[in-house]
Amino acid sequence: MPKNLVIVESPAKAKTIEKFLGKDFQVESSFGHIADLPSKELGVDVENDFQPKYIVDKDKKALVTKLKGLAKKAETIWLASDEDREGEAISWHLAEELGLTSKNTKRIVFNSITKSAIQKAIENPREINYNLVNAQQARRVLDRLVGYQLSPVLWKKIKPGLSAGRVQSVAVRLIVEREREIEAFTPEASYRIKGMFKTKGGKTFEAKLNKTFGSKEDAASFLKQNISTDFSVAKLDKKPAKKSPAAPFTTSTLQQEASRKLYFSVGRTMQVAQRLYEAGLITYMRTDSVNLSKEALTAAKEAIVANYGESYSTVRNYTGKSKGAQEAHEAIRPTDMKLQSPSLERDQSKLYELIWKRTLASQMSDAQLERTNVRISSSGHQEEFTANGEVIKFEGFLKVYLEGTDDEETAEEQDGMLPAMVVGEALKNQYITATERFSRPPYRYSEASLVKKLEELGIGRPSTYAPTISTVINRGYVEKGTIEGSERKYAQLVLEDGEIKEKGLSEMVGSDKGKMVPTDIGMIVNDFLVTHFTKILDYNFTAKVEEDFDEIATGDEDWKKVMKAFYDDFNPTVQDVEANAERASGERILGNDPASGKPILVRLGKFGPMAQIGDAEDDEKRFASLLPDQSITTITFEEALELFKLPRKLGVYEGEEVEANVGRYGPYVKFGKKFISLDKGESAFEVEMDRAIELIKAKQKADAPIAHYEDKEVTKGVGRFGPFLKWNGMFINVNKKYDFDNLTKDDIVELIEAKKQKEIEKLVQEWPEEGIRIEKARWGRHNIIKGKVKVELSKDVDASKIALDEAQALIEKKMPKKKTRAKAKPKAKKS
Repeated sequence: MPKNLVIVESPAKAKTIEKFLGKDFQVESSFGHIADLPSKELGVDVENDFQPKYIVDKDKKALVTKLKGLAKKAETIWLASDEDREGEAISWHLAEELGLTSKNTKRIVFNSITKSAIQKAIENPREINYNLVNAQQARRVLDRLVGYQLSPVLWKKIKPGLSAGRVQSVAVRLIVEREREIEAFTPEASYRIKGMFKTKGGKTFEAKLNKTFGSKEDAASFLKQNISTDFSVAKLDKKPAKKSPAAPFTTSTLQQEASRKLYFSVGRTMQVAQRLYEAGLITYMRTDSVNLSKEALTAAKEAIVANYGESYSTVRNYTGKSKGAQEAHEAIRPTDMKLQSPSLERDQSKLYELIWKRTLASQMSDAQLERTNVRISSSGHQEEFTANGEVIKFEGFLKVYLEGTDDEETAEEQDGMLPAMVVGEALKNQYITATERFSRPPYRYSEASLVKKLEELGIGRPSTYAPTISTVINRGYVEKGTIEGSERKYAQLVLEDGEIKEKGLSEMVGSDKGKMVPTDIGMIVNDFLVTHFTKILDYNFTAKVEEDFDEIATGDEDWKKVMKAFYDDFNPTVQDVEANAERASGERILGNDPASGKPILVRLGKFGPMAQIGDAEDDEKRFASLLPDQSITTITFEEALELFKLPRKLGVYEGEEVEANVGRYGPYVKFGKKFISLDKGESAFEVEMDRAIELIKAKQKADAPIAHYEDKEVTKGVGRFGPFLKWNGMFINVNKKYDFDNLTKDDIVELIEAKKQKEIEKLVQEWPEEGIRIEKARWGRHNIIKGKVKVELSKDVDASKIALDEAQALIEKKMPKKKTRAKAKPKAKKS
């Protein structure tokens, strides 16, 4: 038995560390936290100084038993979870649950998984830092208080199943407010002037007028002033300039740049970075620091000099906005700067290369530039055209890397090179254009720009950005936009050869593809929280809470005092809102129904956004679901009225009624009990009977048996997991080994028999008369199954020894209780 037990939080991390330690060390994983607050109750004793109630989940009990046994046999236990607050809390929970003592327990931290870093950590152990533990507890407890007290208010006042959170609700607020800015924006048109000029030497370049015109008439009038006029170089300025490299990556800048350059989502970036870190290729990827160690600076310099020469190297020390104890030792960098292109899977390779280039560029010389500004005068008017040019004299860091920009920032037009000119030189004008352009609304947030905004406001920390974004999307408060945009026409006037002509052009505008768009429920929840919980949704308050956590982490603040100050203000507000606030549905009255005179309104209903004819007291009110691309906040009266034309009766086919309608998954045709989706671009308002029959026949053909086996039909289809066969109630995946469109009889038999054998191998016990069986499941577990009821057994249970009465008892416990209705009291007779 090894003398040393090393416990980390990740199996991949354990595997890498094992390579650097000898036979005296055994490395095990805790698979994250082994203890946490219970999932189905508050788990915080508010009356007893906010004492958390930590429990070991049933899934972790076998693991904890195993680690306890290993710890008892080891001479020294090394707690080696990550060096941030979350990692410190994991080590603390391990010490508590395994009953470890300071006598033989050591805490080690490292920000990269390399042999030298691990050995250095073992040579410099420390004790658990309880300030960091308390900072993590404070965040966990405060977020639990907010979530568990706000969510029931939302269930009662808006809709069951909703949730709220301290950071997620503020993120939704940012997205909703941006959407409202876009909705309120009115584009204004103006005409921008550009001209193409030719020098004496025959070189052409473009110049623009630093003035716009508000109407086509004014723009045309200006163009007329340029007919038969002479142009010349009025002024020529050349100035040296420089560009400096960006700092090495922090968590948020890595997320932003991976989005810009690699089109990774924030979650994907963190998953890939985690794998690179656990493989020992980069330093810890949750950090606010832009610092590099002396070893890293030396390694970067050596790599730069070796690849590009001494003149490209400039050692730089960056300083960032300190976040106290949350800040890790270093920025994100490769652990070995000599390793430029390790053999990795595609996503890891791309992200590693991005980190390597950014780190290297941060230690390179400035790019030396020469910027030129030319002003062009006209004999026909006083306005001047201008052109800017840029020449790179020395590439410096640009040889390796240039930081990207966000699309929401108005990017300046790229400066190109200008031809040689002298002051007073005559220029020939080839043409001048006056192009109608429209002012643009603010851009919707992308994942990366939302992270940037949250960081600017001081909201959240590196570990919170990815889960915050995934939470607001999974909750249905925000969705990724899918609209490509719409066509907008604009005019262009062209002066050429002394004649002005007009062109009609078009452009795509209003695209929200991939951007963060609030849903109706997101807007309603946000408005309710902003109205009734102003402080919780306040940006400054949320940032102040983060500062409190930082002070707790440095030992300058007591976490329980912070909780008490928050709760004493928060709890009375919750009680008041729950008792007195009105229900929220986002209701908008659009007008009156022309046929009945009843009001037409839109609101949030039990199954989502809906239109309604008639008020709440109307016994004959009618309902219609909004289409997937419609919103309570923007739908018009005419669009709402159109919804009540659904479902459309199309006719009768094979004795069954055929109708068109719209459901939660879009437009469809209903034929008997079958629902057949319309193709993209087809509308339930426009589809006719001929097209419906075409879809029905295609569906019937797809659903028809392709064979029979053991006197039972075999059908095929394509589901979310790919192509499949269905036989005797079993779904059988068809892999790429088979030609799905041309399956032979032998193929079908082979697939069915393989599935039957797999089912036999899964079976542990069976009681056919009772309809109960025990099967093997994933991860070494077993399930007891009866009909649609499934009971998952703990890993440590021997499924082969379970008796029928035990299985029945577990099934009974799991089965939903039947609701009994109280008998209605007989109504009193009218006198």
